[in-house]
Amino acid sequence: MAATDAEIDISPLIDHSLLNPTATPEQVEQWCEEADRFNFAAVCVYPIYVRQAANLLQGKAPKVCTVIGFPTGATTSATKLYEAQEAVDNGATELDVVINLGWLKAGKTNELHREIAEICEETGQTVKAVLETALLTDAEKRLAAEICMEAGVAFLKTSTGWYGGATVSDVKLLQEVTKQQVGIKASGGIGTYSFAVDLILAGATRLGTSRGLDLLRQRDTLGKESL
Repeated sequence: MAATDAEIDISPLIDHSLLNPTATPEQVEQWCEEADRFNFAAVCVYPIYVRQAANLLQGKAPKVCTVIGFPTGATTSATKLYEAQEAVDNGATELDVVINLGWLKAGKTNELHREIAEICEETGQTVKAVLETALLTDAEKRLAAEICMEAGVAFLKTSTGWYGGATVSDVKLLQEVTKQQVGIKASGGIGTYSFAVDLILAGATRLGTSRGLDLLRQRDTLGKESL
């Protein structure tokens, strides 16, 4: 990694994620304070904490993001839509929706498209389709990306982080498919600043990570070493 990479400001690209099943209201408050202090793009919390995060971030720059159908994507379309609408009612403006991977692998592309399109249309908010790339072939990744783009998503997200994480090759593949028509959120396993930069250079426009502060510390250390 070149010394100039230490100058890349990753803060505005970070979705500060708190998706540990044991997350507490006190941690939500901490994450929101950190997101505001470090100019992160968003805080990503479970639906149960959306209202709290929205209240804490009212009038502040970071957006409130939550997960829908997380982590498997295998809930019914009606359940996902209700979950998404309730999240928006509680203050979420970004929705990370896990796609139905079984439908994708079974060739039920119309059902997959309909489910995502309905959420996009009914909520009117930023939808990021979670593809779970670690479980897909390259052909399936391309197909899923195309379906979700046609359905109206604003971002394609690589992973939940539960079954594998983001890779540079997957981000490059999504970049080829999207041709910058939608954003790309790399998520899962982003533990170093160097890897974060590699993902950005490959085409990622958001980074989903619970280790945002650690990445910034690594960046600052790199900057001092390059002086």
